[in-house]
Amino acid sequence: MFIICQDIFTGGTDTTADTLEWTLAELINHPTVMEKARKEIDSIIGKDRMVMELDIDNLPYLQAIVKETLRLHPPSPFVLRQSTENCTIAGYDIPAKTRVFTNLRAIGTDPKHWDNPLEFRPERFLSKDICEVDVRGQHYQLLPFGSGRRGCPGTSLALKVAHTTLATMIQCFEWKVEEKDGEDCDSVDMKEGPSFILSRAQPLICIPKQRITPLPLCHAKC
Repeated sequence: MFIICQDIFTGGTDTTADTLEWTLAELINHPTVMEKARKEIDSIIGKDRMVMELDIDNLPYLQAIVKETLRLHPPSPFVLRQSTENCTIAGYDIPAKTRVFTNLRAIGTDPKHWDNPLEFRPERFLSKDICEVDVRGQHYQLLPFGSGRRGCPGTSLALKVAHTTLATMIQCFEWKVEEKDGEDCDSVDMKEGPSFILSRAQPLICIPKQRITPLPLCHAKC
């Protein structure tokens, strides 16, 4: 039981931090998306209280942003499995006990399933034909957490943390990239680091500017 709980905790926190870093970087590079997300939060939540976990279902554009980030930057770009018996997949004969790597990044950017697959465009997940696509392994064109019985055990925790934390960061702060050589940076370098976990080549360093004064630290009464 301890090992199971440990897997859930580490699977739902470690890679989530990387996902939030990628998301914030994408939002800084796409200020119109950031502003649209901020307007959604302000219109639904207001500025008198901080966004809560229970509010996420009412923030479809925020959910679309997280989905789009997971599509382009899955926590792990590969999933490792071992075949239990001889099988044939797409014309390839795979013997039993063969270790197979599935490229989740390639699936998420496959032009057969996604228009302009390398473009960061959360609006795609608001369209009627794609809005139902989930990240929990039920739709094979988007598998950031794997699928089946060997899917990531920390998926639910990761999504709750990612949505709520991102919403709070958007609601309470404006984000500016750290100045470089005395000059303001308008964009973030999106190079990926050499790691089995899809992390950034360089850590994201931002300067937060408080946009709600004072911060609504107390939640509204239920």
